[in-house]
Amino acid sequence: MNALLASAAALLALLCSLHAAEASAYDKIVYHSRVRARKEGPNVCALQQVMGTKKKYFSTCRNWYRGSVCGKKTTVLYECCPGYMKMDGMRGCPAVAPIDNLYGTLGVIKATSTQNYADQSKLRAEIEGSGSYTFFAPSNDAWDLLDEDTKSALVSNVNIELYNALHYHMANKRLLTKDLKNGMVVTSMYNDLGLYINHYSNGVVTVNCARIIHGNQVATNGVVHVVDRVISSVGNSMAEVLDVDDDLTKLADLAREAGLLEKLGEPGQFTLFAPTDDAFDRLGSDVLERIMADKDVLRALLNFHLLNSVQCSEGIMLGNSYETLEGNSIEVGCDGESLTVNGIKMVLKKDIVTTNGVIHLIDQVLMPDSAKQVMELVGASQSTFGDMVTELGLYGDMRADAEWTLLAPFNAAFTDEVMSMDQSLLKIILQNHVLKNKVLLGQLYNGQRLETIAGKFLRVFIYRTAVCIENSCLVRGSKEGSNGALHLMKILLRPAEKNMYELLMENGGYRIFLSLMESAGLTDLLRQEGDFTLFAPSDKAFRGLSRSDLSLLKSDVNALRTILLYHFNNGVFIGGGLETGVINLLKSLQGSNLRVLFANNSMQVNSVKVPTSDVMATNGVLHFVDSLLYPADMPVGSHDLLALLRRMISYIQIKYISGFRYQEIPLTFMKRVVTRVIQTAPEVKMTRVIQGETKKVTRVIERQPTIKKVTRVIEGDPILTKVTRIVSGPEFSEGPGEPQKLRDAGRREERAQQKVTTQREEEEQEKEEENEEEEISSGLT
Repeated sequence: MNALLASAAALLALLCSLHAAEASAYDKIVYHSRVRARKEGPNVCALQQVMGTKKKYFSTCRNWYRGSVCGKKTTVLYECCPGYMKMDGMRGCPAVAPIDNLYGTLGVIKATSTQNYADQSKLRAEIEGSGSYTFFAPSNDAWDLLDEDTKSALVSNVNIELYNALHYHMANKRLLTKDLKNGMVVTSMYNDLGLYINHYSNGVVTVNCARIIHGNQVATNGVVHVVDRVISSVGNSMAEVLDVDDDLTKLADLAREAGLLEKLGEPGQFTLFAPTDDAFDRLGSDVLERIMADKDVLRALLNFHLLNSVQCSEGIMLGNSYETLEGNSIEVGCDGESLTVNGIKMVLKKDIVTTNGVIHLIDQVLMPDSAKQVMELVGASQSTFGDMVTELGLYGDMRADAEWTLLAPFNAAFTDEVMSMDQSLLKIILQNHVLKNKVLLGQLYNGQRLETIAGKFLRVFIYRTAVCIENSCLVRGSKEGSNGALHLMKILLRPAEKNMYELLMENGGYRIFLSLMESAGLTDLLRQEGDFTLFAPSDKAFRGLSRSDLSLLKSDVNALRTILLYHFNNGVFIGGGLETGVINLLKSLQGSNLRVLFANNSMQVNSVKVPTSDVMATNGVLHFVDSLLYPADMPVGSHDLLALLRRMISYIQIKYISGFRYQEIPLTFMKRVVTRVIQTAPEVKMTRVIQGETKKVTRVIERQPTIKKVTRVIEGDPILTKVTRIVSGPEFSEGPGEPQKLRDAGRREERAQQKVTTQREEEEQEKEEENEEEEISSGLT
């Protein structure tokens, strides 16, 4: 006995050492189970048993620490690890299980039903003899689960049916779990039919979707793996199953129409979640007709039910995301004995094993976004938006044959204040959330203009970690449908209607800032086109200042421009576009950096709180502050100015350097606009008489006045002189005060232009007259 135990231990150690470097997922899970049970003694494994069932697992860390499998609570069992056994009076499992032939090993591992059927079918002599086999032996519970009709048919013909069934569980080669690779096909000993192996990362190994529950029981003539069900032979592909299953006729027809049926007949590793005919009936005839009318949509719908991997039900211990052949993913999980898809129990029949994968019958049609129309993309978290779009008539304006993009705010954006608005105003707001054309997330770029259904244009801003449209930023979860796209938005869009100057004037609380901008010659910066960010100091920032204080600020233009331009940034930066919880450095037009922090939905600039932010203007965005900002790296050379600034600014200590002078800042960001209007003579009327021998032709040419307007935008420092020149016919007038040199140059330019125009008109008239004379001569002839 001792010699037998020693030889078994040596053989097991040899097998383990040969393959330790290439241990399989199953072997690793068993090892972890052994580690968890080390306090129970040597060679003890910790297993999880689902409460109320006989199902036991060498479980993953996720399942172990959750204390559940497939959402069901588990208890912990301590058993001898495969290949070991207990000894009376000793802790753990110190003994190696005695090694025997396959028949004897079936008894050691308590697969007695399979052992008895081997006796009845005359398989015993074969598995007691010499050779090297792998036996996937059904457990006693597996035989009990087999339906009585099948079991009776096997037992009634033991020499053929039962013998062949057991032979199908065997391979003429020893294969340990580490040899059972995912996707491999093992040739069985019955008619060389295949046994389909799947080896999952969670340690589960299946054979035709039957789970190995006790593996690697070494025998003198092979190895035994205990499986949890009786294995049925496999001979049909997925396409052949669809053709013969009466519950899948509509799926078969659609797959044939989409050109997918041929693919389902090819070799591969697929999982098909197959909707039954009843599932398609519940979809509705109108929806099905729309899908069938577009083959691309139909193909996308069917591919959304197909995985490029085999997912047997026993390989799923908790929910995981799997990419479909359509490109998007579904979540496949379990709830007790039931499979779930996207969290829903919809699997009617599972584990129909085929030569190229496995089929699970489902009672619902899975609808991918790519097969949905754009309004069908609206989810529960945006349901209020979807309802309002329909109620206010916007959905009726969205033609089915056109493409659209929805910018869908979450339900929380529709506050009581919003919902109490006049419906006409609310409709205008919602029109800003429907774009003409399909615009995908990857197609958005900084500075882009998006046209809404109402004809307005929205600006796109791209940041390091955010994509924003006007004042609202996108949230992860964009979708693409068959005729449009949907992007989730944090808040309602408030597109700009006025420029910065108009907004500040309208507010009324920024008079002093506007006065300083005018004194600095910077007012046009607030009016001109562009993309700027302005931290606008309110009148509160200048509280307590006298007229003499303001005069002091205005006395040095370079100093005033330095202070004011420090409040501007060349670019549009809204709160949602800033990285949260870190300092965002924004380079001001003055040249120094603004330090902006955005956290907990509030903004600070240079540690100064921003009470109101993200006020959109046509030329940028306004953030309102109640303090004057000043660059920390900029000293002051005047005691009076220093004293004034220190009264206004408390968040930094401004330095004094005697003799320091502010440098002139090149105003390259300012735009100078020059407009010239040229008006020609109001009417040109010409009459020409051509006298022939027998015919007289009179031609009258009348023209409307031609007005040309030329606008040039010149980048550079602004020149405050405005020149308007109006030219009417041969005479012209000019604005008062224009230098003589400019007037003379203008006259020479206009006379030259008139001369060229007159010559061109005369040449055209002569050509027309020659053509007419030729026509007249031809007519006379």
